[in-house]
Amino acid sequence: MLGEMAQRLLRDIFERNELFHDLPHIRKRIVAWGQQAAPVTLDHSATILSEEELLNRLGEPPDAGPLELAKWTIVSAPPLPESYAMQGFGSRLASPVAVELNASAEPNACWIESLDAGWLFLNMGWLAAIGASPEELLKKSALIAKRIARFDPSAARFPAFPRMAEPLAGSGWFACGSAAMAFDPICGDGTAHAVREAILAAAAIRAADRGEDPVALRAHYEARLTAGFERHLIQCRPFYASGGDGPWWRAELHAIERGIEWCRAKLQAHGPFRYRLNGLDLDVI
Repeated sequence: MLGEMAQRLLRDIFERNELFHDLPHIRKRIVAWGQQAAPVTLDHSATILSEEELLNRLGEPPDAGPLELAKWTIVSAPPLPESYAMQGFGSRLASPVAVELNASAEPNACWIESLDAGWLFLNMGWLAAIGASPEELLKKSALIAKRIARFDPSAARFPAFPRMAEPLAGSGWFACGSAAMAFDPICGDGTAHAVREAILAAAAIRAADRGEDPVALRAHYEARLTAGFERHLIQCRPFYASGGDGPWWRAELHAIERGIEWCRAKLQAHGPFRYRLNGLDLDVI
């Protein structure tokens, strides 16, 4: 699901105003968050599409002419060129489930519900169960379960907690996208953030080519991404502080707090920023 800001960024960068015109749009979200919380309906603006569909819509990149041996590599998927550690803050897993909605499901809506051992997210055709299994969470669901006519159980599970690679850059390379970090789906802005990472990495490469210190540029890139990761954790914190009061919620909230402290320690060691992104280029401050 891509929010309005992510759509705008992709349309601007790729100069494709029509990119999302014919896709289904989410106009409202219905949320029951917290113990015995009553559902609240909020305005929303997002569209639904898969990664494969997005790539197909973007099409092949323009021909850049004869390829030369690259001085720099932007790594968009693991593994990284050097040894690295993936710092993770939480243990929650997600299960994607294909579903069929019934007649009580409002059109152009998505639903979010917190429960004792996790939370559920439902949109048009898909359910995500974070924490316990879909079957366990749906047994206790008051908001989402009654809107599902049928679902296909899936054994697939994947990490849904925030994590970031360390380091994020090295001699001749920058990591971005899934090679750099992963966001919690509760505040998921992963696609837009990956685009911003690529913009910054490309700007750092251009700055290095014009004579700026590559070591300083790599440090700037790492610090900016760490600051973005910290902002994401701060955005996630109130959801895990208010979603429930059981052991699962307390453990995941503690992991988020630990991640915020980790980011702040790294940023404090970095010191003041020396560069500023101006359009698609880095300027010295």
